Amino acid sequence: MSEALKHECGIALIRLLKPLEYYQGKYGSWQYGLQKLYLLMEKQHNRGQEGAGMACVKLNMTPGHEYINRERAAGSQAINALFERLTGEYNRYGSEQVSDPTWAKDNLPFAGELLMGHLRYSTTGKEGLQYIHPFLRRNNWKSRNLCLCGNFNLTNVDDVTKRLVDKGQHPRDTGDMFLMLETVGHYLDREVQHEYDALEEAGQQQIAACIEEQIDLVSVLKKASSDWDGGYTIAGMLGHGDAFVFRDPWGIRPAFWYADDEIVVVASERPVIQTVIGVSGRDIHEIDPGKVLIIKRDGKILSETVREPKERRSCSFERIYFSRGSDESIYRERKKLGALLTEPILKAVNYDIEHTVFSFIPNTAEVAFFGMSQGLEAYVNQLKREALLKQGQTLDQAALEKILSLRPRMEKVAIKDIKLRTFIAQQGGRNDLAAHVYDVTWGSLVPYEDNLVIIDDSIVRGTTLKQSILKILDRLHPKKIVVVSSSPQVRYPDYYGIDMSRMSEFIAFKAAIGLLHDTGQAHIINEVYNKAKAQKLKPREAQTVNYVKEIYAPFTIEELSAKMAAMLTPPGIKAQVELVYQTPEALRLACPNDTGDWYFTGDYPTPGGVRLVNQAFINYVEGVEYK
Repeated sequence: MSEALKHECGIALIRLLKPLEYYQGKYGSWQYGLQKLYLLMEKQHNRGQEGAGMACVKLNMTPGHEYINRERAAGSQAINALFERLTGEYNRYGSEQVSDPTWAKDNLPFAGELLMGHLRYSTTGKEGLQYIHPFLRRNNWKSRNLCLCGNFNLTNVDDVTKRLVDKGQHPRDTGDMFLMLETVGHYLDREVQHEYDALEEAGQQQIAACIEEQIDLVSVLKKASSDWDGGYTIAGMLGHGDAFVFRDPWGIRPAFWYADDEIVVVASERPVIQTVIGVSGRDIHEIDPGKVLIIKRDGKILSETVREPKERRSCSFERIYFSRGSDESIYRERKKLGALLTEPILKAVNYDIEHTVFSFIPNTAEVAFFGMSQGLEAYVNQLKREALLKQGQTLDQAALEKILSLRPRMEKVAIKDIKLRTFIAQQGGRNDLAAHVYDVTWGSLVPYEDNLVIIDDSIVRGTTLKQSILKILDRLHPKKIVVVSSSPQVRYPDYYGIDMSRMSEFIAFKAAIGLLHDTGQAHIINEVYNKAKAQKLKPREAQTVNYVKEIYAPFTIEELSAKMAAMLTPPGIKAQVELVYQTPEALRLACPNDTGDWYFTGDYPTPGGVRLVNQAFINYVEGVEYK
């Protein structure tokens, strides 16, 4: 609860379809594209706060002039750092020069028609400027220059590395982005060379221009991605002006685009485009799984299949937590997630509406809280109808007032008060200090009489819940604290772009292991370990099985929730604590089009995910820290 899950990345791409002079005339500045890029990045800041980068390709530049710019910055204020750096560069010149689009294109960085932005959060633990996107591969042939950024995790970096080494390369790093850059770059080089050889043999003049016109990006990406296993959305730019955005065949990672006669825009989230460009959501399209959106140098837009689409398994955590709640469908789905919890919440408080206060922590759970509130109001209205019908003709004014006064009691029980700074977090008294991150609203419930229900969007590790939240809420002296998660129990690691990779992190896994010991079934732990080890010895192409499911199989959701509640209740808490989780079945009802739920169910969409979850369990048993 209130522990921010960290999502890997956000992307933004802009292609201006008119000359810079057009935007100067219509919008008063040739920097129209840069301004939009800044907004697209800022409004996706939630997707990555370890760093940011941006790149630009200028079209039709004469030889001897720079036509590719790239800047990167580290830290949570990286976006501002990038644009302040750019502003400082522009301020070196007079305003008359800077406002002249022709002069600017020849002399200023990022005065171009093709722009790319990226927000980074690492799930690999690798930090530093060299790991911040976009990555750039330079060459004197414009068509061989490649700039890439993405939102992804590959689950089979060993396989991809081996393929590159077998082709004679010597990768300087085995990070996903390095491998993708070199793999795409390798096949891009081959494509350009193939075109060059054919054109030279045919006696063609202006070979470079012909190559740029004929280059087959679909073929390049098909060859490059043939063995990629994972979830990804990759955006790329070539030095001559072609651009592309390619999505994995399961649709795990998101991507949306919009185009008119002035601009093409791609971003990780739909409402970001809606807000920044000022268009209807109906005009924004999702890039289909396995497809690539290509914007050619001449502005032509193509959508082609690179990899055959698989069963759609788009990430459900995007709907529950990561993506902006201002998206129309996500807002509706989050409300439904809250509403679907009405019955289990009522059961947890023994249907005692009169003596229960309902609230939420953190703010990201507010929409689910609205849905829960509506579900509770519907229940109370049904009680009122039944009471009125039962009273019939004997109903008097006092009885009527009593019936109508019944309502769910919604309160803002907890308020975020301070943020622990790094120097505090490193001190031994961290847990005590953490108890002051939130403050309570005194008098919001009746001590020792009222139950308190708090809804959150997810409970993954439970650390903050145990160290601070429950202690804070217990200050109000509720009779019972019911902590509700609008998402199901997170039981399995994610390997497609979320910072959840170790079995030992999950409170659900710890509870299952505890219950196996409590119930005399600890032998299952060793059995699963042996099965996972045996499967590891099988060939890569052999069918993979997630044996970790057997750890959870003996227990119901309710049994696991009860064990977690016992494990997370800190000493000294006077209130009874209960956890209520969403079920996977209810999640599918609320989010029917986004069925990527492997962190809840263990049903990984790719073989690589299954191999990694078994490896994570092996590492857990062997005591190996693995990320």
